[in-house]
Amino acid sequence: MIALAKWFRTATKTAFSKKYLLLTNVAISVSLSGVGDIIEQHYEIYSGELAAWDRRRTRFMSISGMTVGVFCHGWYNFMDRRFPGRTIGLVLKKVLIDQTVASPIVIFLFFATLAVLKRSSWEEMRGEIRDKFIRLYTAEWVVWPPAQIVNFYFLPTKYRVLYDNTISLGYDVYTSYVINDESGATAATNAQKD
Repeated sequence: MIALAKWFRTATKTAFSKKYLLLTNVAISVSLSGVGDIIEQHYEIYSGELAAWDRRRTRFMSISGMTVGVFCHGWYNFMDRRFPGRTIGLVLKKVLIDQTVASPIVIFLFFATLAVLKRSSWEEMRGEIRDKFIRLYTAEWVVWPPAQIVNFYFLPTKYRVLYDNTISLGYDVYTSYVINDESGATAATNAQKD
């Protein structure tokens, strides 16, 4: 048991070292984005909305997590270099900047990555963004400000993406639901036809 604990400490230290931090952050983002989609799909199967697990959908959600993970790794490093310190005023400033600058970028990256993977046209991607951006961005304002206060106030930079993805697991379930919800797009299309 002691050997296992020692191995875990060494592995964690290595994974969160400067040399491997980007790889660690991306691996965490890919994994938890996929897990969030799997949870949502299993709920949809349980509720009868989905017949079987769509592995392609999970793969796409995981890859979009990779794109977001790379961005978040760079973003948190930038924020801590640009705004060093942990005063409450500085933390609130970081949270406001994060919500108004990074959140829309992350949502756009998410849609863009999925559009590339699905081979969607520019118009299809714009339609998805138009139909679903506000739902995701509104949820961002509910979930992230309190979570980011904890993130920016208590955690060292190297653990920010891990914390972000841990909190994001629940948000990723919702994101998977919104991204794959065709009812909003169908309603908008039907309204345009009328």
